[in-house]
Parts: sequence; structure tokens; C-alpha cells
Amino acid sequence: MPMIPEAAVAMLACARIGAPHSVVFGGFSVDALSSRIDDAGAKVVITADGGFRKGKASALKPTVDAAADRCPTVEKVLVVRRTGEDVVWYDRDLWWHEIVAAASDEHEARAFDAEHPLFILYTSGTTGRPKGILHTSGGYLTQTSYTHHAVFDLKPETDVYWCTADIGWVTGHSYIVYGPMANGATQVMYEGTPDTPHQGRFWELVEKYKVSILYTAPTAIRTFMKWGDDIPARFDLSSLRVLGSVGEPINPEAWMWYREHIGGNRCPVVDTWWQTETGAIMVSPLPGVTAAKPGSAQRPLPGVTVDVVDDEGKSVPNGGGGFLTIRDPWPSMLRTIWGDDERYFETYWSRYEGMYFAGDGAKRDDDGDIWLLGRVDDVMLVSGHNISTTEVESALVGHETVAEAAVVGATDPITGQGIVAFVILRGATESSPEHLAELRSHVASTLGAIAKPRQVMVVSELPKTRSGKIMRRLLRDIAEDRKLGDVTTLQDSSVMARIKEGLKSRSED
Repeated sequence: MPMIPEAAVAMLACARIGAPHSVVFGGFSVDALSSRIDDAGAKVVITADGGFRKGKASALKPTVDAAADRCPTVEKVLVVRRTGEDVVWYDRDLWWHEIVAAASDEHEARAFDAEHPLFILYTSGTTGRPKGILHTSGGYLTQTSYTHHAVFDLKPETDVYWCTADIGWVTGHSYIVYGPMANGATQVMYEGTPDTPHQGRFWELVEKYKVSILYTAPTAIRTFMKWGDDIPARFDLSSLRVLGSVGEPINPEAWMWYREHIGGNRCPVVDTWWQTETGAIMVSPLPGVTAAKPGSAQRPLPGVTVDVVDDEGKSVPNGGGGFLTIRDPWPSMLRTIWGDDERYFETYWSRYEGMYFAGDGAKRDDDGDIWLLGRVDDVMLVSGHNISTTEVESALVGHETVAEAAVVGATDPITGQGIVAFVILRGATESSPEHLAELRSHVASTLGAIAKPRQVMVVSELPKTRSGKIMRRLLRDIAEDRKLGDVTTLQDSSVMARIKEGLKSRSED
């Protein structure tokens, strides 16, 4: 469904009657949708005729029609009229507005056990059989409401809260639908993109609705940086009092820009770490309590036992690095992978006895604060040294000419892996050999010679999933001159062709 109120209404209606839901992002393909319907055994699909993106109508029902044809469990398809375009109608189809008009305006909510399944959410980037993360009712609602209130210092009587995520992702589940609604928050919900009808659209909405709490992703922040400081400066952002970051580690440069140009150097920035699997925020500063450090998620929230351990599962001392784990159960933890308890144990519980393995690298600084280094898969082994892609990307973005960077480790006959960087420049699309050499040297001077990129490539855009995460796997395919892997989860599947063409034309020059 599009980002419309009916999407949240549908989720809450399912919860009210005890029907587990699985929200699938509206941009997914027929294959991706049908595999999720099959895995969940879904009987009803709720969709819309279409949605609006960049000011234009985009059809949704044809994808649902094709997926439902493949899925024998589907009995009904409920359709919201959003764009008004013509649709093909089947016997299984029902209009939302007709069903709602005929329904009673009274309904007595049923009571369910705290462990009653609430939703299944399939993690993005899944290959093969979908991996459905199962969350249940009581613990999930407890932790999402608690963390939403504590991390954002929510004052429901006066705050206007805006989480810019899509409800197709866990951020939208936890911090648009369940946490804020349980807390009685007044919210902004937005269907459009940040650059339509103009690049100041987000700040126009902040000014219009007097948004006081803003929760968005580092990818978006770096995009705003690239567009220029002058754009947010045109709008009155004085209503803002708390800024949040979610989805990936935020580099210090973006953190500082966010605080200065959006928060007017007065708003605390809460850099939150959590996962689809954890259900709710686990590590974050608390506004007005924590002395913030740009780029660090800092400390576990009260009641959460997060640790950084070495290969043997032993806690690393301050100043050391390793793997992020969770030592004790928490209310909103995933209960299993839907239909596959063995895969659940193998994925999350088999690496360290009695500890949840998050799959993220992390380090503790001398004060004991936690710095996330990205997925363990995104740690490069260069001449026997573990180097985080996040650290190299942060160093590159720290250079005044770089707006955004993505780094991968490519096979190297001498060092095992060589560091290859893809960068988007501020206000430019071309670079010189001298400038590229300067960027390589900048990383070496920031992180040490071992982290110096083997190669820096200038691109106009980066391949990202619809949740805003960079698909480094595809960039690794380019760096190693391999055939590209699956691109169906990209926000724009044509971006890889443009990157390859751009790099090819530069090499021919």
C-alpha cells in the first residue's frame, strides 16, 4: 500500500482481531510479493489501486493481481481507491470504501495472550526463501512504547512527531504505527519523496506542521547535505527540538550537519541502533541525559544488556573492537523465523552460547561508548587487518568535496582484499586524477596507510534498497568485474546500469 492512513488502519485492525499481518513494501516485484504471501500462508491481501510518487500515479493492483494468481491461499483482495485509475476486477476483489461503509461502527476488541503473534516482517535483501521475522503482542508493544517515549523525550500534549520511514519497514511498524500510537502522539505521515515538488519539501512540512521531533535516516541526511545548506535555511525549523537517526551508522560529518543546519545547534541528536529482529531501539543516547558524541550510538537503554565480544565470546575492554551481542532477553525480541525454528537458532543463537549475535561489528571507545561499524559482512580483511567499510566511508565523507561514499572490499592478489570506494561529489560529477589521489591520501591520513583505498570511483548515484541501505554486494560485483546479482530489491533497478555505463565512459576517455 502507499503511505496513506489506511495502511496504518489496516495494521491496527488486524491487531485488534488477532490476525497476524505482514506488510510488504509497495515497490516490490511480483516474485517478491508472491513468495512472502506463500511463506505466510496469507488469506487476505490489502492493497490500493495505486499510489503517488514524484507527483505521478503509480499502479499497485496489477502486481497484487499477478501475485495472487500464483498463491492459492489468497481468498480476498481488499482495494483502497487512491489514484482513481482503472483497474482489472476479479471475483476475489472488494473495494475498501464499500466494505467500511457497510460495517458496524462498534466493535468489542478481543483479549489475546501476550505471546499471540502480531506480525511477520520479511527482512530486506532476502535471497532464496524469505526470512520472516515473527514478533508477538505484549513484549513488542511494551518496548516500542517505552523506547518511543524515552528516546524522543515525547510530550504527547505538545509534540508533533515525524518519522520519515515507510511502514513497509520495521521502523515504520515500531515508530509510526505501534509505539507512537500507543503513546498518543500527534504525527505527520508523508506519502511523497524529499525532492518533489522541490528539494525543500521536508523542511516545508516541518515549518507547516511545526514538527518538533524528526526521525530519519543517514542516507537522507547525506542527500540533503549534497543538495546544499541553503535549502533548509529558507525555512523556519525553530519548532524542532529532538532529531533522530536510524537505519545505519551515521558518520560524524552528517551528524554535525544535521545538528547545525536542521537542529540549529540546539537540538540533541539521538543516533539509534536496533534491527528488524530486535523490534525496538536497543542502543541510543537519551536527550538531555547523555553527553552526545557525533557518530556514536553510545549506551544500551536501561534494561537492555548489549556487549561487544571477541571471537571467543569474551567482552572486549574499552578501546577494543569486536562483535555486537545481546546477553539477556528483551521484551520485543523476535520469537522465531516464521516456520523455521532451526534457521532461527542457527542464524542468531549458534555463534555464541547464550548470546544473541546481531551480525554487526562494533567497538568500545575509552569511555565505554559503543560505535557501530556496520554488518560483519561489511568488514574488509586487508593484509590481515580488519577494516570497517563504515570507517572508510566516514573518512571519505569527512573530505569537503565528498557528499556520500560507499566502500567495498574487492579481491586483491597481494593484500587479499583491496579497498574500492565509490563517491558522490558535492556539486560536481567529474574528478581529476589529482583529486582522486587526494581522496586516497585523505583516508590514509585519517585512518592509517592500511586503510588507503586501492581505487576511488566517482559516480552520480549509489545502489540503494527501498529502505535506503546501500547494496554493497552489487558494488562489489562491479569492483570485481562480475555479472551483477539480483537487483529486484533496489529502489531504482536501473541505477547499476548507469553506474557501469558512467565508469565505462570514463575509462574510455
